[in-house]
Formats: sequence, C-alpha cells, structure tokens
Amino acid sequence: MNRAIGFYLGTVVMEASLDRCPALVLNADYQPLSYYPLSLWSWQEVVKAVFLERVQVLSAYDRLVRSPGFAMELPSVVALKRYIQPAKYPAFTRFNLFLRDSFVCQYCGTRHDLTFDHVIPRNRGGRTTWENVVAACAPCNLRKGGRMPKACGMHPYTTPYQPTVRQLHDRGRAFPPNYLHDSWSDFLYWDAELEA
Repeated sequence: MNRAIGFYLGTVVMEASLDRCPALVLNADYQPLSYYPLSLWSWQEVVKAVFLERVQVLSAYDRLVRSPGFAMELPSVVALKRYIQPAKYPAFTRFNLFLRDSFVCQYCGTRHDLTFDHVIPRNRGGRTTWENVVAACAPCNLRKGGRMPKACGMHPYTTPYQPTVRQLHDRGRAFPPNYLHDSWSDFLYWDAELEA
C-alpha cells in the first residue's frame, strides 16, 4: 500500500497524549532491537510502518487513531517482518562505556559525577579505545591525573574490554526504563533465566 496517511487529531492536547504512546519494536525473532535504550517508535512512525506493511502488530493500546475514512487501534507492540542482523560490537560512546561499567566509577565505586579515564594516559601513548578507557568519577579522574595506575596506586576494579552488543543488552536489563507499558511485559525479558 502506498497511500498518504493523514490522521485528524482534533486538538493539540490529543496529539500530546498520543506522544505518550510509543510502540515497543521487536525484531522478526520477537526480541527487542535494543534493551537499553529500549527500542521504541513514536506513534507516527509505527502507524506509517503498519501502512507500509513493514511490521506486524502484536498488541495495541485502548486508543484509536482516525482519518476521515479509516480508524485503527494504536499499536503498542510491533515486530519487524524482516529480521535485522544486530551489529556484533556496539559503537564506542560515553553512554555505552558507562553501561559496560554499570554506571559505576571503576576506582571508587561511586555512581555520581561520572566521566571517563584513560587507564594508560594519552600523554603516555594511551589510546581512546574500549580496552583503555573506564568510567570514573570526576574526583578520581583528577586524583589519577596523567599518571600510570601503578604510580598512583589506582587500578580499575575490572580490566577494560570491548563488549559485544549482547553483553550491553544483558547489562541494560539491570537498568529498566522509567516507563514500561503493561502490554510490553510479555515481550521483554522473556529470554531471562527462570528461577527454580
């Protein structure tokens, strides 16, 4: 179908409330594309994807969106019809680094005022790579300065490593988002090990 989509919302208030109705997006294998951040699409993106027949609707909100000649329940969970092969390794970003290190300073264990530190300082030839950078609070980063770990007696709790996307997804499950719609629970964390 290649039809133009134009939904009448009536008021800006209605549009604002629809903005609070994102859809959980699953890959064709019914796994979330991403756990952290959780793979969500806006209501506009998901309606477009439904009309372009790119997704299968698995669950819907108790809300309708309407056009002059059409009405549909607003999807809350969709699955892609084509499988997207996830990348093996994530991008090297500040957020992914903090996620790898569980949002904890690797020198003192605090969760506050995080930045990052080069284990082997750049002025000593250290590079900005997964294997040389750790999450660190600002006070520890200042205390270590441009010194080697042995010289200042500050060694990271864990050896820095390049995580896989799967490892970051697993780590992200420990940090659930602030909002989870009830319809999403059947599709999240279902591959987690069950307790006996």
